[in-house]
Amino acid sequence: MRIVGFLLVLLTVFGCDGPEPRKPVQRKSSSYFKESIERSRKLLEAEEKRIQQIIKNDSLKHYTHSASGSWYYYLRVNDSTDYTPQTDDIVTLTYNLLTLDNDTLYSESELGTLSYRVDKQELFLGLRDAIKLLKKNEKATFLFPSSIAFGYHGDNNKIGTNVPLKSTITILNIEKQQDNLEE
Repeated sequence: MRIVGFLLVLLTVFGCDGPEPRKPVQRKSSSYFKESIERSRKLLEAEEKRIQQIIKNDSLKHYTHSASGSWYYYLRVNDSTDYTPQTDDIVTLTYNLLTLDNDTLYSESELGTLSYRVDKQELFLGLRDAIKLLKKNEKATFLFPSSIAFGYHGDNNKIGTNVPLKSTITILNIEKQQDNLEE
């Protein structure tokens, strides 16, 4: 009986291991991310090539390349001021969204007049950066690669996956905030 009790104690002590961690069902390798980066690079390259072709065919306008990656030209310039919107300023603007083939996705009347607090409200990246380039009463047309437009996700409505956009933006007013008045 002692031997059975002793074996039972040994079995209990050594028979129970600690919990074993579950292994992942699918392992992600760095090759997946490398492939994704390569796809994105090729897509951006193709979109930029298309934008360059549009610029080449539109030789009457002078296009400027922005730091964020968009291309734009002015339709109306305001030389009477140097002030561009700063963080927290409230900008009143109108804009539209078109494909690079000039098919209207959202018209200016459909989007209406927008009151936007700079860097504090959600707009797509290209539009946020474009607003900061324009002064009061200026109007410009921007060409956005999909990476700074709505990207892979689209807008779940009219803008699909990886769609580069064209937008004409008009800054109607810039309401400077107290911190920016001192500058």
